[in-house]
Amino acid sequence: MMMAAARKATNWFAIGITAAAVVIVLVVGGVVWFANSQATSAGTLPQSSAVNTDTGAIAVGSGAKTVDTYVDFMCPICNSFEQSYGPTIQQLVDDGTITLNIHPISILDRSSQGTQYSTRSASAAYCVAVDNPANVQAFVKAMYAQQPTEGTSGLDNATIASIATSAGASDAVTSCINDGTYEKYVTAMTRQTPIQSGASGVSTPTIVVNGTLLTNKTDLTGDPQKDIVARLNG
Repeated sequence: MMMAAARKATNWFAIGITAAAVVIVLVVGGVVWFANSQATSAGTLPQSSAVNTDTGAIAVGSGAKTVDTYVDFMCPICNSFEQSYGPTIQQLVDDGTITLNIHPISILDRSSQGTQYSTRSASAAYCVAVDNPANVQAFVKAMYAQQPTEGTSGLDNATIASIATSAGASDAVTSCINDGTYEKYVTAMTRQTPIQSGASGVSTPTIVVNGTLLTNKTDLTGDPQKDIVARLNG
């Protein structure tokens, strides 16, 4: 079946990030490590009923069980995860099984020609959540639908704002996006992303199912029933 072929072809391990006292970029075995000496202050907090400002999670749904997704909007593997697992996760939200906690993070700014697309787009997700959290999922899906290729400058702020308003957000998000209101917060929350077993830094996507941190290389096979649903019912 095509799913079996997809499992062989998909490499769910994307990128790594570690912290140190100076800025370092090092490529080893396809994993990118970097450290940033910038201050760790969270800056402006996204005040919304759906946002846990301590963890950066944007909550969707109200189920007793949880699925947490840590994603970078520039990450093609995150997009692949959305296409493969998104419909099942959406069904689990809709039937009241789970609360989906979306964590927009930023580890691929190096891949957007200096425009900091990952940070800007993650900040925009919080702008949407603060404006009206009901529009977050539509915004996320639309951002993946227009995902830029790694190594390009990414989408400009005007395009991101247009995507946000098309997803239902009010015009107020435009100034929030242009001002980069939550960019510092994104940086702080990215540092809190859990590290997968065997990894030396943050990977995208990072998935936590009902409190269990998955390892992309071994736990994400492309089968959402096995990887997500079975763990929720286990």
